[in-house]
Formats: sequence, C-alpha cells, structure tokens
Amino acid sequence: MSRLAEFRKLEQALAAQLAELEELKGSSELQKEMEFETKLRELLAKYGFSLRDVINILDPEASRRTSVATPLKTTRKARDVKVYKNPNNGEIIETKGGNHKLLMQWRAEFGADVVESWVSVQG
Repeated sequence: MSRLAEFRKLEQALAAQLAELEELKGSSELQKEMEFETKLRELLAKYGFSLRDVINILDPEASRRTSVATPLKTTRKARDVKVYKNPNNGEIIETKGGNHKLLMQWRAEFGADVVESWVSVQG
C-alpha cells in the first residue's frame, strides 16, 4: 500500500473516531457519569479518603481478594526435567524443554512418538 493510500485510510479512520467522540460527548449518560465522578472526587477530598478506603469500607474482603493498584503476580510452575535414554546406543539427555539439539536429531531420525516413549520425568 502506498504511503498516500495509507495516509488517506488513517485520515478516514480518524474522522470516524472524532465523529464518534463528538456523539459520545453529547450523551446524557456520559454527562451523568462525569458529574458523578466529579462530585465523588470532591467528597473524597473533603473527608480525606481515597478510593481504596471507600472500597475497604464497603467491602472489607475486596482487599484480600485483589488489589486495585497492584495486580497479583502469578508465577508459572517450573518445568519438570525429562530424561531421555536412547535404547539403541545408551545415550542420555536431561532437558526441561524440547529444543535440545540432540533430542531434535533423534526426533527427526526415529520419530517424535518413538523418542517420547524413551522419556522418564524427574520431579
């Protein structure tokens, strides 16, 4: 696509988004929500509370379930070590992944199903 065609396409998309934005600005629902947010923030400032304080007041269990400011980090389980023993020559490979060079050669030579039958998993 030429740069000019790309420019015109983006310009049309921008014009459509601007029209949608103007339509949304005139929405009475949006006006009500914006008014509510403004009044809520003023009320919080007046009494010295934060949004987190209000959440804790309304639902004390919410802070234990999840944190608003910092989402819980999840860690993946470490991969198990797989030990492959080639019955033809007795060679042994210990790996956590499937990209081991010799393992890939065995799969190409003997087939993935056959090589997978040579595996034993260690903790």
